[in-house]
Parts: sequence; C-alpha cells; structure tokens
Amino acid sequence: MSTEKLGIIFDWDGVIIDSSRQHEESWERLAREERRPLPDGHFKAGFGKKNEWIIPNLLKWANETAEVRRLSLRKEALYRDIVVERGLNALPGVREFLVRLREAGIPSCIGSSTHRENITTILHVLGFEAMFDGMVTAEDVTHGKPHPDVFLKAAAKIARAPRHCVVFEDALAGIAAGHAGGMKVVGVATTHALGDLQPQVHRVVHRLDELTVADLQALVFG
Repeated sequence: MSTEKLGIIFDWDGVIIDSSRQHEESWERLAREERRPLPDGHFKAGFGKKNEWIIPNLLKWANETAEVRRLSLRKEALYRDIVVERGLNALPGVREFLVRLREAGIPSCIGSSTHRENITTILHVLGFEAMFDGMVTAEDVTHGKPHPDVFLKAAAKIARAPRHCVVFEDALAGIAAGHAGGMKVVGVATTHALGDLQPQVHRVVHRLDELTVADLQALVFG
C-alpha cells in the first residue's frame, strides 16, 4: 500500500528524548530562586501540560499573564542550562526509526507542549535537524494537551488528514489529545508502564523501532 497519505506526529519529551529529570530539576531550581513551594506530586500531575497551565492551576504561583510568562520563560532557561551542563541523547531506537520514515518518504512532525527554543537546541545537539518535516510547539497553540490543537496543527503542517496520522505519545494528556484529534495513537512506555498504556492506545511499544512501515500502514489503513 502507498505511504503517500500516511503522516507521523511525535510528542517530544518521553518519545524522542527523555529529559524528565532535567525538567523536574528546572522546576526545583525555579522554586528556590522564587522562594515558592512545590506541592507533592506536582511534576507527575503536570506532565505533558503547558507551563501556562501548570503555573496558575497546579502550582498556584501566579495568575497574571505577564508574571506567568516570566516564570515560564525562566523555567525553560534553567532547563536549557541543565541540558548544556549534562548533555542529552535520543532514546534507544529513535534514530533508526526516523531514518526508516525518511527512506520510506513518510512525513513527520513534532507536536509538543515544549518551548520551541528547547527543541531546536536539542535537535542541533542530536544532529536531527533534517529528520522532521516540521514542528508545532507551545508557542503555536492556545490550548495545551489534552486539547487536540497541537496535533491537528501538526497534521496540517505535513498536509495529512488527521485520520491518516499516527501520534506517538508517552503522557496521558497527550494520548487523550491524539484520540480527540481522531488519530491513531501509539503509546511509548517510557513514562508509564506498558500495561497501564495498553487499554488507552491502539498500539504500545518500548522503542519506536519496534514498528515497521508496514505496521504503520496496517494501523491506519487496516
């Protein structure tokens, strides 16, 4: 079957890379700088959601738009500092899978709640600049996951109908967003256990390269 209608959309953190430790530490550094408390379980509760939701709703640090933005941008700057300090690698199997898509002519797009500068910085570090056909990031959407905006915009960016797209996600909010967008969803068992993801997705993997192009075609077109 032709792959001309097939499109792939990737969440970023937990799917292409794993920088959860760096993100969690960046919140901790920000809390120390600002002398603000972090509620127990905040990181897991906010996983996959935009800072603009986390800061007023989960952390309850601020409600004013300007202050939320200031805190959000500072948090991301701290995150990039940590990445530079420690370095970062793609998750196992990611490079192989991305090459497989490129060789098959299947377009792919990043659809993430992550800030654009974070992604472009890490793409350069990994040498992945040519691996994707586009990206939709936190700055491009008003409504974060579980709203499907980010994935619908990603599908449009690669000129694919949502029903012909496969979303790769590790976070529950992102999985819900993929379903809400009418897409097939592959759960990546990095953040949650495989057994916890299976009931909520069309397919679950530990590594992206477990799937072949034929698997993707069968998932979308039957």
